[in-house]
Amino acid sequence: MDVVRRLYARFASLVHELAKFGSIGAVAFVLDTGLLNLCNVAFGLGPLTSKVVATTISTTFAYLGNRYWTFRDREQSGLGREYFLFFLLNGIALLFGMLTIGFTTYTLDLHDTLSLNIANIVGVGLGTLFRYWSYKKWVFLEATEPIPVELPDGGVDAGIRRDR
Repeated sequence: MDVVRRLYARFASLVHELAKFGSIGAVAFVLDTGLLNLCNVAFGLGPLTSKVVATTISTTFAYLGNRYWTFRDREQSGLGREYFLFFLLNGIALLFGMLTIGFTTYTLDLHDTLSLNIANIVGVGLGTLFRYWSYKKWVFLEATEPIPVELPDGGVDAGIRRDR
């Protein structure tokens, strides 16, 4: 048990970060899949158009969740910069989904909803690996100065003279 405690102590921040990232990702996945099916089945949009619409909306949700919860302790390098990079990297990750859906639909000639959803899951899985790595590397940067956990030595009144 001591080994498990030491491992947890060593990787606790990574475990918590991955849990938050996974939670946001799970909600974004449900949103993405629901919108993909809604656009494709209910609205009759093509599978690739449906994927682009679903990903655009779920990506906006994911950005907000990751910025203000998963990576909130990381340096904020500007909303415009982060949002641009986040969408650029999600655009690259979208290619994984587009390729798997396009291959399934147009190469394998499978047009049913189950095949669409399986292709989507594979594409999202590949894209998620890319996104986690790229967000940490380029979007949500490590803080350059550590965030203070407590007051400096001496507390608030350290500068007040006590020799009266």
